[in-house]
Amino acid sequence: MNRSYRLLWAGQALSTAGFSGSMIAFPLLVLAITGSPAVSGFVLGVDAAAQLVAGLPAGALVDRWNRKIVMLCCEAAQGVVVASLVVALLVGTATVPHMIFVAATMGVCRALFMPAENAAVAQIVTKEQLPTAVAMNSARGALGQLAGTAAGGFLYAIGRAAPFAVEVLTHLISFVALLFVRVPSQRREPVENGHLAGEMVEGLRWVWRQRHVRATVACAVSLNFFFSAYYVILVVLAKERGVPSGEIGVMAAMLGVGGLLGALLAPRLHRMISPYVSIAGVFWVLTVLTPLAVFIDNGIVLGLLFAGMALLPPTANTTINTSQLLLTPDRLRGRMTGVMTVIAGVSAAAGPAFGGVLVQQFGGDNAILLCAAGIALITVVVTVSPTMRAFPVTDRVKEPTA
Repeated sequence: MNRSYRLLWAGQALSTAGFSGSMIAFPLLVLAITGSPAVSGFVLGVDAAAQLVAGLPAGALVDRWNRKIVMLCCEAAQGVVVASLVVALLVGTATVPHMIFVAATMGVCRALFMPAENAAVAQIVTKEQLPTAVAMNSARGALGQLAGTAAGGFLYAIGRAAPFAVEVLTHLISFVALLFVRVPSQRREPVENGHLAGEMVEGLRWVWRQRHVRATVACAVSLNFFFSAYYVILVVLAKERGVPSGEIGVMAAMLGVGGLLGALLAPRLHRMISPYVSIAGVFWVLTVLTPLAVFIDNGIVLGLLFAGMALLPPTANTTINTSQLLLTPDRLRGRMTGVMTVIAGVSAAAGPAFGGVLVQQFGGDNAILLCAAGIALITVVVTVSPTMRAFPVTDRVKEPTA
């Protein structure tokens, strides 16, 4: 990989770790100040809601603006608002509205940064390097989340402001690294009379008209919906079966460990197996493994089950994301990523709520089996789908010039 990609990767690894650490500390901070779990959950949800609401316009704006400047502004804005929270905590003036503002700003910045970075990576690396870059970005996310999650609680124990001060430092380092990243200028063309709404609609149309993109989005959204529901059900079931909180924490961490290992293996697996096998394989592994949780009441073993489930998705994501970036014209890459982010966000938000309803209505074991049945149904659809069987090999995908 070239110097620009290495700088971008390293800076974002630190930034992700800092953000993950503060997201662990944020609900603890709000709870300590207000004493209300409801307010704590609300403030944390503002970040995800802001990212979701800003997703489509952010993708369109990224295609309008210089992508490097977008990334620099996002890092600077996040550093400034988190620094304001650090100052407020140190002088004892932190308020709920201030924390809501910080959370909302973070969500909007991430909504802008993600499509800007994805589009920039496709410009920074060669077509042959793109699958490895996509996989390494996935590994970076898993590594940063693991490191930040582990450090966040420890830093909060040192002082309420500590995890947020560390996040400010990580954004500063990432900002400096981005200054030295060389991103070729993108091609800009007038779209829909220059109206933002028209540009957003064009991005949606592009995604809808691409047969393979449309198919993978439908399958991935369905799978994410059932798996996020399954995750909530499993945590509740583990608690009901008397699994210690420490083991539940290990169980959740093992999902990240499996994802990290899978991301490190993804570049090699991507070259070894066909796109259809890499995508369908994820569904079949989950179909086989999800029902096994009914018979397991040990947190460590459940963690190993999670790790096994997380091994193959990075390879499938590498296949899908690489194909999407190469298939999409450069001027639409921001909008394509914005659309994908919104779709994934809706699925991730709806799944846990669905899981909670299933547990309440049918009990833990039956809820697991219902989620497993949903995943199995999607697996059958993926297996027999002519579109998925004909999924293009990355080196046969032509990168558009416009």
